[in-house]
Amino acid sequence: MSSARDDGQAAERVVIRDKRKIDPSGGKTKEAETAEPDQTDAAPVEATKDSATPDGPAKKERKPSHAAPEPDEETSTVDEPAPEEKAESAPPLGAELEALRSELEERTRDLQRVTAEYANYRKRVDRDRGVQAEQATGLVISALLPVLDDLDRAREHGDLVGPFAAVAEQLVAALGKFGLTAFGEKGDPFDPTRHEAVAHRTSSEVTEPTCVEVMRRGYLLGDRLLRAALVAVADPE
Repeated sequence: MSSARDDGQAAERVVIRDKRKIDPSGGKTKEAETAEPDQTDAAPVEATKDSATPDGPAKKERKPSHAAPEPDEETSTVDEPAPEEKAESAPPLGAELEALRSELEERTRDLQRVTAEYANYRKRVDRDRGVQAEQATGLVISALLPVLDDLDRAREHGDLVGPFAAVAEQLVAALGKFGLTAFGEKGDPFDPTRHEAVAHRTSSEVTEPTCVEVMRRGYLLGDRLLRAALVAVADPE
């Protein structure tokens, strides 16, 4: 029985024979070389597996060979100005404010000059208008002075009575509203700027040239002499 068991164990033994041949140049067997996986072929397989997995890195896109090369930042033709250059090119705020202030002062002076010129123009126009109105009034009143002379002679002779006297008084009052005033009375000092002497005599009763007789009264229109008075003058002895 023991011999039969030994024979069965001997029959079950497995004999492994190594048929590989050793390559004297590389030191590896041909089967080992065939067994080693090709790294160049394994790389794309691993990349494919990684891209297929949901958590793996994204697959890199291959750019076509005919695509234009990306422009290099250093060789770019567009030169953006530096912040310092922009600050130098822009005018400072103080200079701009000073220019605006000077322009405002100049415009203010122009406005003041125009305002003063307009005020002077209005004054000149008002003055000229007043002078023209006074001249026109003077022309009208000058035409009525002979009528006033006749009224004075009628008054001296006592003919200015009744309704005719009332009309004469109304006419004198109406002309007085325009600034007409009469002058020239006996005993007034002789004024060559207002009196026109038509006769001269000497008298011991006067101490200075005096109007002793009035032939025609004079008239003033405001401050302007409208007509001089005709008088006889007595000089002291």
